[in-house]
Amino acid sequence: MEGLEQWKDQLEQLKSQLEPWKNQLEKCLHEVIEYLNQIPPVQLYAAIAVLLISTLLLLSIRLFKRAKSNTVILTGLSGSGKTVLFYQLRDGSVHQGTITSMEPNESTIVLNSDSNKKRKSKPVHIVDVPGHSRLRPKLDEFLPRAAGIVFVVDSLEFLPNCHLASEYLYDILTKASVVKKKIPVLICCNKNDKVTAHTKEFIRKQMEKEIDKLRASRSAISAADISNDFTLGVPEEPFTFSQCRNKVTVAESSGLTGEVGQVEQFIWECVKP
Repeated sequence: MEGLEQWKDQLEQLKSQLEPWKNQLEKCLHEVIEYLNQIPPVQLYAAIAVLLISTLLLLSIRLFKRAKSNTVILTGLSGSGKTVLFYQLRDGSVHQGTITSMEPNESTIVLNSDSNKKRKSKPVHIVDVPGHSRLRPKLDEFLPRAAGIVFVVDSLEFLPNCHLASEYLYDILTKASVVKKKIPVLICCNKNDKVTAHTKEFIRKQMEKEIDKLRASRSAISAADISNDFTLGVPEEPFTFSQCRNKVTVAESSGLTGEVGQVEQFIWECVKP
C-alpha cells in the first residue's frame, strides 16, 4: 500500500509539472486558430495548394531518383569480345580465345575503378546480350530498363564487319525505347592492344559513312516496309553521331589486358547517384 501511495504522489507531481506546458500549448493553438481566421479564404486555400504541390513535387523527385536504372547493356556482333569484356568488368578475370554466348550473361557488380577513386560507388547490373542475329531480339527485353548501352566493336577485324556492325547499331539508335529515353551509347572499340587494330577515330568515321548509306537506302523504302521507329540525322546533311537525339561517344578498350577504364567511366556516368 505504501508503494502505491508513492506512485500516486509521483503522478500528481508530474501532472502539476505538465500543467504549465498544457496551458502554453492551448494558448499557442488558440493564437494559430485566430491567425488563420484572419487570413482571407482565397489566400489560405492558395497557401494550402502551394504546400501540397511542393510536397508532391519533392516526393516525385525522390521517387525518380530512387527509380533510376542501374542496368547497362553490352551488345555488338558475335566475336567482338563482349563476353570477355563482361568478365573483365565483373571481376577482372581474363578469358583467352572466343567465348560464344547463347544466353544473356548477367551480374551485379561494383566497378573496380570505384575502389581507387574517392567517389560514391553504386552497384551496376551488367547484361551481356548475345550478338548472333537470331538472338538479338533478346536485347528488346532489357532496353526498357537500360541506363546505358555499350556497343562493342572488334577494332582488329573491323573492316570486314563494318557494314553488319553499322546496320546493327543503326537499328539500336532508331528504336523508340532508346530515342525517347535518350539512352547514352558508347561505341567501344575493343582489342585495341593489337598492333593492327584500327583507331577509334577511323572506326567512328567509317561507321558514320556506312550509317549515312543505310539512312539513304532505308528512306527510299516505304514506311510500311521498315521496322525502325525513328530516322537518324539531318536531311540533306552527311550523318554524324552528334546528330543523334541521345549521346553517342567512342572509346577504346582491351578485355584481355584489362584496359577498361574508359568503359567503366561511361558506365559510372550512366548510373551515378
